Amino acid sequence: MADTAHDDLGLALSVVLRSYLDAASNVFCDLPGGARGYQVLASATRETPPTQLALAQQLGIDRSVLTYLIDDLERAKLVERQPDLADRRARRIVVTRAGSAMLAKTGRRLAAAEQHALRGLSTGEEQTLRELLWRAAAVEGTNKSACDIVDEVARTL
Repeated sequence: MADTAHDDLGLALSVVLRSYLDAASNVFCDLPGGARGYQVLASATRETPPTQLALAQQLGIDRSVLTYLIDDLERAKLVERQPDLADRRARRIVVTRAGSAMLAKTGRRLAAAEQHALRGLSTGEEQTLRELLWRAAAVEGTNKSACDIVDEVARTL
């Protein structure tokens, strides 16, 4: 009887994802909002900080939920809301110095979790896998945010 386990993409992906989720589970513990807080910080570091509305649309987070998340990040002094000079009604989300430090620390911890999940691959193989997964993800063509997709996958595991 042939071993078909190596042909089961779903099994391989779920094993790697479980390893990643297990390793990453403690990465976001110090950050208000957890993984979503990290995504807000990462998105707010762009050259032109995003408005709350643009951030909600980019991350696929309901605007009211995002408001509470930004409130928590602001209380922790990781971000601040600044008026948008082009639109007085809008606020731009700007990462503070403490927020940048937290983003860097969390990014290093997240990279370690990724390396743990992909520890069976060489550096070149890991890079190839990342490129192939992003190509496959781009073809997926879903209108869902990365947050929604990860939440759905985590719930099914």
